[in-house]
Amino acid sequence: MLLIAFGWIAVLLLGGGFALDRTLTNLVEKNFDEQLSYMLTAMIASAEIGPDGEVFFNRALGDQRFLEPNSGLYWQISGKGHDDFPSRSLWDRSLAVQRDHADSQTHIYNSDQFAAEPLRVAERAITLPGSDTRWWFIVAASRGELDSQLSRIRSILVWSFAVLGLGLFAMTILQTWYGLGPLRRVRLAIQHMRAGGANRVTDPLPLEVQPLVQELNALLEHSERQAEEARTHAGNLAHALKTPLTVINNAATAKAPDLAETVIREAGTMRRHVDHHLARARAVGRRAVGHAQTPVCESAEAVRRAIERLYPEVRFDLDGNRNAKVAIERQDLDEILGNLIENAAKYGGGSVFVTVDAEPASGPCVIWVEDDGLGIPEEERIRIFDRGARLDTGKPGTGLGLAIVRDVAEIYGGGVTLGESEDLGGLLVRLSLPRAG
Repeated sequence: MLLIAFGWIAVLLLGGGFALDRTLTNLVEKNFDEQLSYMLTAMIASAEIGPDGEVFFNRALGDQRFLEPNSGLYWQISGKGHDDFPSRSLWDRSLAVQRDHADSQTHIYNSDQFAAEPLRVAERAITLPGSDTRWWFIVAASRGELDSQLSRIRSILVWSFAVLGLGLFAMTILQTWYGLGPLRRVRLAIQHMRAGGANRVTDPLPLEVQPLVQELNALLEHSERQAEEARTHAGNLAHALKTPLTVINNAATAKAPDLAETVIREAGTMRRHVDHHLARARAVGRRAVGHAQTPVCESAEAVRRAIERLYPEVRFDLDGNRNAKVAIERQDLDEILGNLIENAAKYGGGSVFVTVDAEPASGPCVIWVEDDGLGIPEEERIRIFDRGARLDTGKPGTGLGLAIVRDVAEIYGGGVTLGESEDLGGLLVRLSLPRAG
């Protein structure tokens, strides 16, 4: 910010200084040239032709410097075939005249004909009444005074713009330091938070940084929630593994005759618990990576093809919005739909109906999974989501399918509820997931 500000100030000051220098220089030179033109006009107005054919002044020119030798202000009248008529200030010198052209209008130019004395010359060619000769009227002034004025002007400009530039630079530094002050206060607030063991930034801060503080507090809350989830998962897993390990340890200590069967059974139980918690951990990790967009119908079709190989006698129907997408990773959506469709095929009467975006609206995407089985009694619909809960123990299963569905859906901000299918008469699973895009 400072480098950009310094560079821009320098460019503006240089450009402005150059433009102002050109303007003032032109004004001073124009004023100087107007004085020469005025003197030249006075010469022409005072000039007459005498009886001898020579030019003379009917009245003296007013500027005293024309009478002082080498005063720096000179005039001269020259005509072809006539001697030059110079001012006394020229002394023994004369002004050069270029007679190969004639200037009917005043011509002003710089001349170096006098050594160490650059001149500003105004000349004009006039034919006076009573004479056929073209006379060159010339007024010259030393550029010393003009150059001295320009030098003083440039010196004032340089010093003024230097002071102005330093002032602007100092103001830019002060403004930047003051403007970034709220960020320094945010840094100090974070230091205070860490030193005091707080979990939020609570220091009073300016309004300009309140959005940043709110986002920071939201990030801290999110991190705290994730850490709490991780602790909860670890505690749940430890609690779930504690009972099987105790059973195995007791069987091994007692040298039970069915030790092998006990180890295999309890190891299977532990594996199911580990798979359940790994699924939750993967879902949490993928949710934190970014915003996914997964087509629901593509996932449902893939799951349907896999389930058909396991239950070829079951009839599957898929309907609804083919373009619906949800903000959930494809692997997690496959796992959710796989559990729901497999349960519908396993416990249903032979028909499974999946409706995508069954409740079209601007809110979440709702997916219905229906079957024609016996359903679940209303008083059991909450308990069935508990880990290991099973109503039909006559069929193989772990009792973790609906628990995994609920946990993964809630991780992404969705949910799952159970009801009764009006069309098929069995269980209706209503799955809501955040809509993508």
